[in-house]
Amino acid sequence: MCTIDIITLNTSHSELVSCVGWTTADELYSCSEDHQILKWNLLTNETSLVVQLPEDIYPVDLHWFPKTVGAKKQTQAEISALTSTDGKFHLVSKMGRIEKSVEGHKGAVLAGRWNYDGTALITAGEDGQIKIWSKSGMLRSTLVSQGSPVYSVAWGPDSDRILYTSGRQLIIKPLQPSAKVIQWKAHDGLVLKVDWNSVNDLILSGGEDCKYKVWDGFGRLLYLSSSQDYPITSLSWAPDGEVFSVGSFNTLWLCDKTGWSYALEKPNTGSVFSLAWSADGTQLAGACGNGHVIFAHVVEQHWEWKNFVITLTKRRTMQVRNVLNDAVDVLEFRDRVIKASLAFDHLVVATSLQCYVYNSRNWNTPLIFDLKEGTVSLILQAEKHFLLVDGSGLYAFSYEGRLISSLKFPGMRADILNAQTASLSNDTIAIRDKSDEKVIFFFDAMTGRPLGDGKPLTHKLEVLEIALDQCGPSTERKIALIDKNRDLYLTSVCHLGRDPKICKIGSMVHSMAWNDAANILCGIQDDQFTVWYYPSVVFTDKELLPKTIFRKDGSEFSRAPHILSYVGAKVTLRQGDGSLVYSTVPIYPALLHEYSASARWEDALRLCRFAKDQPLWACLAGMAVANRDLNTAEMAYAAIRELPRVQYINFIKEQPSKDSSLAHMLMFSGQVQEAETTLLQAGLIYQAIQVNIDLFNWNRALELAVKHKTHVDTVLAYREKFLQRFGRKETNKRFLQYSEGVEVDWEKIQAKIEMELSKEREKAASTAVRSSVASRH
Repeated sequence: MCTIDIITLNTSHSELVSCVGWTTADELYSCSEDHQILKWNLLTNETSLVVQLPEDIYPVDLHWFPKTVGAKKQTQAEISALTSTDGKFHLVSKMGRIEKSVEGHKGAVLAGRWNYDGTALITAGEDGQIKIWSKSGMLRSTLVSQGSPVYSVAWGPDSDRILYTSGRQLIIKPLQPSAKVIQWKAHDGLVLKVDWNSVNDLILSGGEDCKYKVWDGFGRLLYLSSSQDYPITSLSWAPDGEVFSVGSFNTLWLCDKTGWSYALEKPNTGSVFSLAWSADGTQLAGACGNGHVIFAHVVEQHWEWKNFVITLTKRRTMQVRNVLNDAVDVLEFRDRVIKASLAFDHLVVATSLQCYVYNSRNWNTPLIFDLKEGTVSLILQAEKHFLLVDGSGLYAFSYEGRLISSLKFPGMRADILNAQTASLSNDTIAIRDKSDEKVIFFFDAMTGRPLGDGKPLTHKLEVLEIALDQCGPSTERKIALIDKNRDLYLTSVCHLGRDPKICKIGSMVHSMAWNDAANILCGIQDDQFTVWYYPSVVFTDKELLPKTIFRKDGSEFSRAPHILSYVGAKVTLRQGDGSLVYSTVPIYPALLHEYSASARWEDALRLCRFAKDQPLWACLAGMAVANRDLNTAEMAYAAIRELPRVQYINFIKEQPSKDSSLAHMLMFSGQVQEAETTLLQAGLIYQAIQVNIDLFNWNRALELAVKHKTHVDTVLAYREKFLQRFGRKETNKRFLQYSEGVEVDWEKIQAKIEMELSKEREKAASTAVRSSVASRH
């Protein structure tokens, strides 16, 4: 949980404050109806007059040029768009000079917003018009003309759509004329304020009906607040999209992105007309009706890992509590804390200037290094290293503070990444592409270079959430993804030039998390809590997957629970009302994963016999097949009464050579192409042909026989037998063509097959002798 600490400085305007805007994380500008623009410095607590505006300019809205582009054009970044009641908007420099005033609307200009890349400015007026301007103030187009005033406007995450108010309605209008407009009734009174977050793609609205609401990008209602005492006059998303603030008369809320309220404050301020978050998301400023500017700081945030609970008690102070012995440590920082993450026995804290790395065994001596930018928006941790994301890029660091790699790729928008669209493991970094949400990029965590051939993974639908598993070698790294249909898929990160095999393992999945110590996946599926004990079984024996799943009734959780972490046997979930709940998962599957990873099959069998749990036996069967331990696989399949598979495993054991055994193991896992390739590379042409005959791949069997000039008669004989059984005649032209010139004699065929098999046995035996001699020497 977290709350806000409100500060009201002694200085104030003499009239209503209409708008506020941050230039840096500690510098704020406020505009008032007393025609003054004041600058507030939070480091020194000083306030200074920037400019006394002309008497006819009454400010309404203020928006600074976006900082993301400011690095390239610093002069442009010092410009703000100030709208006023006289129908104009003004481009005002940081020094207070009005660079340009533009006649934009009839009546007041009620809102002015730069898009995310700073290439366009949008203004909305009392005259019901919305206009788009170039960054120098030239009119590009009039996008909307309606009969009622447009009180608020917001850009969509990709700056290709706008959201605006129209009485009680909200309207999403794409900039492309032919694209579909989405319109819906949002409130029972006038909609006064909207905001749209670029990270989570969620919309906020507040109105005269005294309610605030959260919507998705398609206008579907996700949260509806209870009716408050007064109209909602302001609201604003924090930059990372995790929280938002709402302002009303003498009231300020801090809310989670799902809508429920963390904190409610009742400052004596009059109506809060405008709210603005600092770029680092730690501070909030409000423009108040009584002439004051209020400042709020987010405190009381909590992080948990095993037996440690960490709380941000003040802006620069954390308290660490060990719940096992109730020992308390206090961590002090030079600057205010922006982001923190606690996992894998390490606490990583980013302040406005530095990064602190603590080991849970020693809270006294952190490792400290300086940061280039003080706007860390995301910290991801893996066992061996962590990832810092800020406005300029992604950086992987070791827990010793050494920079391992940095990531940059075309079209990268680091500022909009979150824990759902980026994932980290010991060897891999996965990023969902923002420009095409079906695409996932993979990078080597140690070098920052694209993995393999550099080709990203492309899914058939937009991807909502991704997560890399945390254990095992890099060659077996898997990624789980939830797509737009809420289907859960699993695929390998390394697919060696082949098209990746993407397997569906669940549907209606709303949230997921991998275990920190074993590749076990849990998720909220419909109204159930589901645990996939061994999701990788889908690649070795797909039919085993349903038998390896543990389900628990989710009715004990309230609306829309979200999984925060899965550590050890404990899963932490956040419910729709903000409360934390915990669920436990049996520890046996994690032990089984450990035994399998170290090939301790006897221990694994003993565990399954002790637990007497069918899903555990199914997991062991899948693990044994994946590791090609046929004896263990045979016992595990027998335990779950899969007799056809037991018989096939015995058939594999009887194969004359290792190559044949391997090929049939691949067949067992459904990898027909790989099985055939294995046999052909070993020179076992007949066996490759026979594999296709067994699967009724007649054309491929004949193709191989003709190509290698052997066993054409065998293929024709089996084909004839097959057709006779079903009382049908040959219609395939290729088979008719070859049957004319080839004589089918079953005795000759059987002799030829026996000769091939005996050759294979002799070859296998001589190979075994050679390897035995070599091992003795």
